[in-house]
Amino acid sequence: MEARGGTVSAAVQEHLRQLCLHEFPCGTGSWNKSRFLPRTWRTWRELIPREEDVGSPGEETVEDLLGLVCSPHSPWALLEGSSAEDRFLRQLAIQNPLMLKDTFFYSYFRSLHVVDKQVRLVDKDLRKFRNLEELVLSANQIQEVDAVNLPPTLKVLELYGNSVTSMACLCAHPPPGLQHLGLGHNKLLGPLQSHYVTREHWPHLVSLDLGFNDLTDLQGMVGSLSSLRHLRLLVLQGNPLALVPYYRGLTVDSLARLCVLDDITVSPSEKHQFRGISHSGDFLPREAQLLVTIGNVRGVLDSSILDPEPGPQGPFITYTYYVTYDFVEDEEGEESELVGVLAEVAEIVKPSPSVEQLEAVPAEDIPGEHVPEEAEDVAESVPTTASQSGELESVVSGGSVALPRSTDSAEELAKLRPRIDPRLCPSPGTVLFSTVRKPWANVIPCNYEMQHTLRDLVPLKAFLLAGTTVTIVEEKILSWPLVAPPVDVPLPAKKGKGEKDKKEEKSRTGKDAKDKAAKGDTEAAKGSKKKKELPKELRQDPPILRVLGRGMVGLEPLLMGEPLVSTVCNFGVIRTAESDKLTFLRDSKNKKAKKAVEPKKSKTKMLALSAFESDYAPEPLTVEVQIQLSQCRSAEEAFRLVPT
Repeated sequence: MEARGGTVSAAVQEHLRQLCLHEFPCGTGSWNKSRFLPRTWRTWRELIPREEDVGSPGEETVEDLLGLVCSPHSPWALLEGSSAEDRFLRQLAIQNPLMLKDTFFYSYFRSLHVVDKQVRLVDKDLRKFRNLEELVLSANQIQEVDAVNLPPTLKVLELYGNSVTSMACLCAHPPPGLQHLGLGHNKLLGPLQSHYVTREHWPHLVSLDLGFNDLTDLQGMVGSLSSLRHLRLLVLQGNPLALVPYYRGLTVDSLARLCVLDDITVSPSEKHQFRGISHSGDFLPREAQLLVTIGNVRGVLDSSILDPEPGPQGPFITYTYYVTYDFVEDEEGEESELVGVLAEVAEIVKPSPSVEQLEAVPAEDIPGEHVPEEAEDVAESVPTTASQSGELESVVSGGSVALPRSTDSAEELAKLRPRIDPRLCPSPGTVLFSTVRKPWANVIPCNYEMQHTLRDLVPLKAFLLAGTTVTIVEEKILSWPLVAPPVDVPLPAKKGKGEKDKKEEKSRTGKDAKDKAAKGDTEAAKGSKKKKELPKELRQDPPILRVLGRGMVGLEPLLMGEPLVSTVCNFGVIRTAESDKLTFLRDSKNKKAKKAVEPKKSKTKMLALSAFESDYAPEPLTVEVQIQLSQCRSAEEAFRLVPT
């Protein structure tokens, strides 16, 4: 066989070379030369005993040579996992090495496995293997197969893990007796591929594997496959067409002779459940439906316990928490349904506002470059914990210094972009979704459900392979009085009345002081303290966002046929014993009766603290996430999808 780089024949030759069929202990040489003397010399020596049969002192017997090949401890033994053909060829190279010629190899091989050998071309020398029935060319770099070069005796052809983009090349001159065709994990794309899986091209096909390609036309595919009368095993999972809710039902009902679909046996009861779907196949919507559910969030640090009491001038600080996840870009109809949900996180989804947007936004709502000292102090006082991706907290926007209403400078726009934390921006081709903001609690119930309906199934498959990113975000907002509290400024007194006014003022002041003292004693006795009332009108700074935890959720099981991915994302412990102690004391104080006696209060407080410290175990930051792919379980469920 002529060696050619990157061809099947060259890969077979290289494999035979690595078997060392012409080197010790195989082949011919000083270790067995007397057994292979020329025929004329052997004829002349027929009159005397055959010394070569006994063997000269420097030669090895056939049994000893076979032992060197077959013993697992021998340095000449084959590697573990070698095929039966390789073992046979090694033994044949010892017993009768003169048979090992090209003509023998072409007639001997009935199965060829050329896996992960960087093969690019199926060359014409492959037709010389006149008895070849099985050809496995998986995990190579084949983009196109010239079917003319395939041996006509082939019954099994596997091309898994290559780069084949169309089946048209195989259908030009397909092997007439092929029974199994494996084209999984290639790049087959488009609705036209269904034209190449008909009885005209594969009259004897029993098994077909087209899994994990980019096939999208389910109705056209099952219509063509129905012409294959001998088809019993079929694999289509991993394709975008398998993401529609009625995929299995329509396939089972359309292919009545099918026995196994996606490695799952088709039972008679399943055929009965899906009976009649094929009659409405053309009316079923070609879209996938996924339901995202986000449950409880646990282990969140209560940052408000570390903030000082606000003064009359503020700031008044509020904290809320929410969960974000990215999802593949939806259709226009679905985006319109989510305007209300995404309105609160619009500044996260759009990291670089345009000049026109900045002109339309009030000045006090545009994030400035300066972070107020209070925000920096709070951020430093809260324990900074690396998220699962190893990144620390960062301030997205903050500061009360407003930018001008119109920004014409490109430099000022460029300064705004770094303020957006990249962890809070959606991945390319996806949209960021958010739960409703909730105040702090030991267990924060998100109660979030969102159904995504997608018609472009190829990007959906790519998204499921990549997974979604789930992020827990803390939003901190500083509020300030819109108008500063008024300060009493005495008016200038008129001449001649100054002394009289001073006396009256002194008299009123003394009386008021006595009344306040009496009132203060009464309130002190009751043990109550009047709370400061918040100003009615407040001005809010842009929110300061902090990523508490972030991680990936794998969605590939949905492509493998699983209907549900349910997980609890664990981002580790971000609480500290000191912060939890302060939170515990605050909660315990709120639960106590107002009329409790002081000594009893102190004793109860000490007992509660002791119990807290002895049983303290920090709870990790977690969030419950479920993503469900809609699947019809009966024909009735599929009929409900038909638009009226």
